[in-house]
Amino acid sequence: MSQQSSSSLWSLAASALALWLLTSPAWAEKACPAVLDHAFKPLMANEPQRLCQFAGQVVLVVNTASQCALTPQYEGLERLHERYRDQGLAIVAFPSNDFGAQEPGSGKQIAEFCETTYGVTFPLHEKTSVVGAQAHPLYRQLAEQTGQPPRWNFHKYVIDRSGATVTAFASGVEPDDPALFEKIEALLAAK
Repeated sequence: MSQQSSSSLWSLAASALALWLLTSPAWAEKACPAVLDHAFKPLMANEPQRLCQFAGQVVLVVNTASQCALTPQYEGLERLHERYRDQGLAIVAFPSNDFGAQEPGSGKQIAEFCETTYGVTFPLHEKTSVVGAQAHPLYRQLAEQTGQPPRWNFHKYVIDRSGATVTAFASGVEPDDPALFEKIEALLAAK
């Protein structure tokens, strides 16, 4: 083999190695799963944020309301957030007025209520429709994947780290329910 051919081969091998390193999961930015490829405005912000920021985490999506018998679930959700956030759980809440008009307040009122009453520190986003013709595409997608649209406030969806598996939990499933704990812990352990 000539010296020029040998040099070309080494150059090609080095280029292939560099390409592999740049595209391998260790160096590549986490891809955004379709289920997280949505943008929402946080309650007290002007600029939308992409849910893709939670790619690679276990995500608990919940529709909330401030004037519902289930509103105390905020307290349990905050405990979940505190317990598992450093392990990779993101709780993302979407206030909704779809059920019994139980979320009539403005974004500022909702944020103040949640912070003052329940000490909520997980992300709260703009008021969002979660059912029917006006449902946000995220909620249509979650309902389609699970076959379970929300039937009331505090319906929960747990999304795995890859965004491929979604599990639904009905409104009556409290944040400290063993079934919800087990699902979250299993998904957090599956790195």
